[in-house]
Amino acid sequence: MTWTITPEPAVSPAAAALWRAYYTEVSDRYYLLHEGRRTDPAELEREIAAETWDELAPPKGQLLVARWAGEPAGTAGVRLLDPQTAELKRVFVQEHLRGKGGAPLLVGAAEEAARAMGARRMILDTRSDLTEARALYARLGYTETEPHNDDMYAEHWFSKELVN
Repeated sequence: MTWTITPEPAVSPAAAALWRAYYTEVSDRYYLLHEGRRTDPAELEREIAAETWDELAPPKGQLLVARWAGEPAGTAGVRLLDPQTAELKRVFVQEHLRGKGGAPLLVGAAEEAARAMGARRMILDTRSDLTEARALYARLGYTETEPHNDDMYAEHWFSKELVN
């Protein structure tokens, strides 16, 4: 079995299903850690409906969908913040497919997309409870930096120079 990664519109059925899985997991992790509960279903639906994904659409962004044996398995997004800087967003692999090498491939594909848009640096933010993500970024050459935004959920910020 192999991975394939291709750009895809955020409104596609595969991307929408993966966004729902991503948001459910990260939201549940947050609420379980901080409030001892899962995400309220009504809140989940409101947040999903509020997301436009415009930031991950060409020409200033791109959403990548990974497939494992042809089935939607994960996502990564990239958006251009300025002519030199791109931001990595929503790196996600479905839980049952983790450990099969998909996440590094998604990040690599996002880096290539950022380079194609002219970026020379990739930044990202994440939370403390997303320990797997922080370990992945460090393993892929990202270094922890000072905050670059004021996102209320961000607790760790990373950067990587994109050399050709």
